Amino acid sequence: MSGYADEAVGGIYGMTAEFDTPEALMDAAEAARLAGYKKMDAYSPFPIHGLSEAIGFRSVAVPYLVFFGGLIGTFTGYTLQWYTSTIDYPLNVGGKPFNSIPAFIPVSYEATILFASLTAVFGMFALNKLPQPYHSIFNAPNFARASQDRFFLAIEAADKQYDPVATRDFLMEQKPLNVAEVLR
Repeated sequence: MSGYADEAVGGIYGMTAEFDTPEALMDAAEAARLAGYKKMDAYSPFPIHGLSEAIGFRSVAVPYLVFFGGLIGTFTGYTLQWYTSTIDYPLNVGGKPFNSIPAFIPVSYEATILFASLTAVFGMFALNKLPQPYHSIFNAPNFARASQDRFFLAIEAADKQYDPVATRDFLMEQKPLNVAEVLR
């Protein structure tokens, strides 16, 4: 990358292309992925089926987080009951053993659900980097319309393939309404 990014105060975040239809955004996203761009994102006023695949987004972290959160919940629920029943406050109820697995199932199950759901919520916040009151993409011209009737493809300057001139030329080939450089 040239020293061009250093000329702007705080550098350059990347470049955006503005489209007026979801089909044009899908075509541009697919072309960008095939051209080798990896660090890009698409913005739309509504979900577009297949757009995440078109930009090459693959996330498999959340299901694993939720699974391990559930395992931790099961272990925590069972261990809490076992410790309470056998070590801390053993009570002989009807001659049953202190470590009565069938009696521990409901609380262990509820702890599994609780920990898995909390892991899902906080895992999504962490992986989506939320809350995020400011993002450089908000500096893009007309970006307020991304929540109304426009579709944007943003290619980050951190991408290895990014070159200000080549990226602008590539985006112009996609026939957008507007191509703009986004400052940090």
